[in-house]
Amino acid sequence: MKTIKIKGMSCQHCVKAVMKALSQIDGIADPRVDLERGEADFEELHPVDDALIRERIKKAGYEVV
Repeated sequence: MKTIKIKGMSCQHCVKAVMKALSQIDGIADPRVDLERGEADFEELHPVDDALIRERIKKAGYEVV
């Protein structure tokens, strides 16, 4: 399980947007987003480039910190 910190989430819509962005990345499975902690957890089925994760989260309107 890998955990990343995400800045800018404020509601359930944000959670869904981040979950959608993560689930569309090849190699990421079972994404879970915790609004209170400002974190996302997911399984990596194979190594995923952190830059790709940051780019997809940024496209969704949020920032990996």
